[in-house]
Amino acid sequence: AARTYARAGGAFLMQLFRNTVLICAFVAAAVITVVQFLRRGAAPSVSAGSTEALKDRPGHKAKHWVVKAIAFVVVVALGGFLFAASGIMPIKASSGHWPITAWLLNFTMRRSVITHSLGMNAPKLDDAALVAKGATHYEFGCRPCHGGPHLPQPVIAGHMTPHPPHLPPEIPKWQPEELFYIVKHGVKFTGMPAWPAQKRDDEVWAVVAFLLKIPKLTAQEYLKVARSLKAPAATIDDLTESKQAPRIITDNCARCHIVDNHARDLSVFPILAGQRTEYLFASLLAFARGERHSGIMQPLAASLTAKDMREIAQYYGNLRGPSPAPVSVEIAPAIERGREIALRGIPSRRVPACSACHGPNRVRRNPIYPELAGQHSEYLALQLELFNKQSRGGTPYAHIMHRVAGRLTPQQMRDVTAYYGSLNSAAEPAAR
Repeated sequence: AARTYARAGGAFLMQLFRNTVLICAFVAAAVITVVQFLRRGAAPSVSAGSTEALKDRPGHKAKHWVVKAIAFVVVVALGGFLFAASGIMPIKASSGHWPITAWLLNFTMRRSVITHSLGMNAPKLDDAALVAKGATHYEFGCRPCHGGPHLPQPVIAGHMTPHPPHLPPEIPKWQPEELFYIVKHGVKFTGMPAWPAQKRDDEVWAVVAFLLKIPKLTAQEYLKVARSLKAPAATIDDLTESKQAPRIITDNCARCHIVDNHARDLSVFPILAGQRTEYLFASLLAFARGERHSGIMQPLAASLTAKDMREIAQYYGNLRGPSPAPVSVEIAPAIERGREIALRGIPSRRVPACSACHGPNRVRRNPIYPELAGQHSEYLALQLELFNKQSRGGTPYAHIMHRVAGRLTPQQMRDVTAYYGSLNSAAEPAAR
């Protein structure tokens, strides 16, 4: 063993010596070449008097120093390349950064973030649903590196260089707009990735909303908001009809969409129970291919096989949809206006009737078109806004909605989605 270590050490020293000699030889050759070049340029074939006159001409000295500066830059660049090519510089993460290197990198990163986030205006971020949406992504997308209130520093992430910071004490040092810039664009040379769907600023802001809450969360509060998997108490009918959810559901879908015909009481998570299986499968496929934009769903869908997608679609498609929430008196007028839009359209704005594609009616429709009855009205409104901005994507038929959403006013979007949210999905006939 000692002989083996001695041979390895000798081989390393020989390689180090060889690389050092190589660098010195190339640098010496470069210096000699540059010096000769400068001497040739400084000795033109003119008389001594002419040379003195030339030196006294305006701009001659400046030009002379420019040539020297260029030569110096060339030599330094060549020396840097040779140093990198020699392999002497260690790139091992186990050695960490020198303190001066860590400071310089952190200083540069902070100044860059502050500069590029100027002019941004953060939306309202204290909405509980928005915080929960960001929390569920943080649990599987961010916690493995940054930990949480219940896990100060994951072991593997602790051996990265630079170390991913433990975020609870770091978040107060940043403004919301700066956090948005970091989450959306990532940080080079740190392992911090950019947001997978650059068009979905709404998702990025959801993560920022949660990050602003995380410094004040206890371990129990964090687990409650990030891993809230329990549905409301089941009734006798639910218990007699329920089936054991497949593992693919509990491992991938349950944190946001629950495992039965209930749903988290938050409008940011769409209700999947009772949705068309063809639409669910096509949507998962679009997420996986990046054709439907979502930094939350794309990483999950991309890890699924076609068999997994069909199993998920069939499970949720065969469930009975939940009953809608009671309609308040305040939104009754909006629901009635939305009903007119859904059933008759808006001819003056060339908006077709929504029911032609999305129900409620008994007409046979394209199975890729989703059912909207009983869906969260806030979720539907967000989808219309994304269609209007052409930042949602979707199945091969998504382009139809780009034209429709662009002809609706914000109030009309709220009205028609309020109507669909008031319907009972379990009672609506689905022509499939």
